Amino acid sequence: MLWSLLKIVVFVAIAAGLAYAATILIETPGEVLIAIAGREYAVTPLGFVLWLIVLVVVALGILKIVGFLVALVRFLLGDETAITRFFTRNRERRGLDALSSSMLALAAGEATLASRKAAKADRLLNRPEITRLVGAQAAEMNGDRMKALDLYKGLIPDERTRFAGIQGALRLKQEAGDTELALALAKKGFALRPDNSGMLRTLFDLQSKTEDWSGARETLNATMHARLLPRDVGTRRDAILSLADARKAKAEGQAPRWREAAKQANKLAPGLVPAAVLAAEAHVEDGAARKAARLLKTAWGVNPHPDLAAAFAAIEPGETPTARRKRFDALIGANPSHAESRLLGAELALVAEDFPAARKALGDLAETESTTRSLAVMAAIERGQGAPEAVVRGWLAKALGASRGPQWICGKCNHVHAAWVPVCESCAAFDTLDWKAAPNAENAGLAQSTMLPLIIGGASPADASMTKGPIVEDAEIAVERTA
Repeated sequence: MLWSLLKIVVFVAIAAGLAYAATILIETPGEVLIAIAGREYAVTPLGFVLWLIVLVVVALGILKIVGFLVALVRFLLGDETAITRFFTRNRERRGLDALSSSMLALAAGEATLASRKAAKADRLLNRPEITRLVGAQAAEMNGDRMKALDLYKGLIPDERTRFAGIQGALRLKQEAGDTELALALAKKGFALRPDNSGMLRTLFDLQSKTEDWSGARETLNATMHARLLPRDVGTRRDAILSLADARKAKAEGQAPRWREAAKQANKLAPGLVPAAVLAAEAHVEDGAARKAARLLKTAWGVNPHPDLAAAFAAIEPGETPTARRKRFDALIGANPSHAESRLLGAELALVAEDFPAARKALGDLAETESTTRSLAVMAAIERGQGAPEAVVRGWLAKALGASRGPQWICGKCNHVHAAWVPVCESCAAFDTLDWKAAPNAENAGLAQSTMLPLIIGGASPADASMTKGPIVEDAEIAVERTA
């Protein structure tokens, strides 16, 4: 409304100005003499202005005619669009001006202006591959996602703009949470540009999110073929995909498939804890207990973890505490100075009720790396060696407020997981879980595999009742109360 009123005011002002100028010319006395080829022509001032206007119009007309003749000659010489360009030159100029203004407004973050100028450019130019793309980006910036989606869809039928249209529609569908359609669009984009890094990354993330492990592996192979990932990163991702596929096959009851996939995952990444655990289980079921023990020792040497100890204990579930302690010496010896090895040694000694050996194995961990687990073990040691009840309760009190130690934590969003998963449960990022201490101990859950019953759980009921005394039970209760 305000803009229309402003245009009316400007029009009235221009008309009034022209009328006033004509009045002055009419009232101006005298004549204007024009000398041409020795002859003089006398005209009034108003007549002179009118003749001047006519002369300018005629000159412009002549220029237009000359331009048309030039275009006609070009057409006759084979330029099929010469005449069309002649008649649309001014329209294209205004369209290009509008398109330039739209792109500048888009860069400046002025979404409304960019959208308006893009619509004007679309009317003036016969270049939808450009105007619709800019219009879609402007609509997206303006928050009009339905309009943006329609414009992106309009780009898909044209081969020149198909990939750009798919990219835009894919981005909008991802933001809307429509994973199924986004995955379909990503596959189409991958078919068009199999070496596009952004499309490969998006497709891999969507396939991982939907647990399409075989499809994710194909995408990973394409990424490696295009040399868009370092070889070590690609190998680790391949191992994780094999592990995820093994877990899925195991849940579906496909024994040969999950065993082979688990072994392949361990072969690609020997230090990957969940892969080593599952591969060890596969070897045990195949009757190759020695291979299982060997790969667990290799993984322990790289990354000691309670799950590896649990898998090592499961190889010989019916052994006595003394035999187990002796067998575990080989595992602990693969990385003896690590805190996990020292804790494991102390727990094994506790189960055997060898409290001096437990204290020696634990060393100063209760002071230097105070965690719920190390403090609970220290309390059990003090109780076993006959320390006053106040000392034992002091250690237990410290355990209640101590850090709960390392857990599976996403390196991207810091979400704490109860167990390892290939894709973060919170941010859906792939391969971002690390075994480390939580930034906020009070928000961390204590993984069951880190509790003191780790070793006892694999024993037979008879062995457990024989070796599990009140000291160990107190330590377990202390840990459970903090979980």
